[in-house]
Amino acid sequence: MGRVSGTRISGSTDGGHTAQLILTLGISLVLQNGGLMLFGSTPTSIANAMSGKSWQLGPLWGNDIDVFVNQARGWSALLALAALGGTMLLLMHTGVGRRLRAAADNPMAALYVGIDVDAAHRTAFGIGLALTAIAGVSLATFYPFQPYTGFDFVIIMYAGVVLGGMGSIGGAFLGGLIIGLVQQLSTLVLPSQLQNTAIFVIFLLILLVRPQGLFGRGVERA
Repeated sequence: MGRVSGTRISGSTDGGHTAQLILTLGISLVLQNGGLMLFGSTPTSIANAMSGKSWQLGPLWGNDIDVFVNQARGWSALLALAALGGTMLLLMHTGVGRRLRAAADNPMAALYVGIDVDAAHRTAFGIGLALTAIAGVSLATFYPFQPYTGFDFVIIMYAGVVLGGMGSIGGAFLGGLIIGLVQQLSTLVLPSQLQNTAIFVIFLLILLVRPQGLFGRGVERA
């Protein structure tokens, strides 16, 4: 961690993000291939009664529309909202969150006021791992998985984060929500094989108009 994050790379041109991305990709490839050797490539499902049940919402608009929400997906969505709320509270209303935001916004200035930037990066990494674990467990309750399943979501998640605006948690959430809506609604007019095409068309159009993302802003680093 020390060579790709913290004070050692705070003065680099891109803040060490290129090295972090390369390292993360390398670790993911090791984990994916290790999982492939240990568990094989056959998709596995977790036995879960909720995945076969739905909540009925409606009838709505008189008796014309009924909405069915899969229970496993519904609880996963609620868990995602709870994780978002907990992360926002941590970052905005605790001393740990203030130190994390200071270290991310201006590492050198944070260092001058006594913040351990290296420890802040390690804490942020741990929080990211915890959120990823929550997402993986939630997905496994209704989606068959194998060692390479996560890779199917990496590019889409990256598009959501960039679309919302780098450095904005609320923006990342809304960007992901927009990506999900576009992906699902595009099947009304396009074959399912072109879902990702619709996502990136919208993604590129928005970034052409607003390169920093919907909720991003330029940040000057010392």
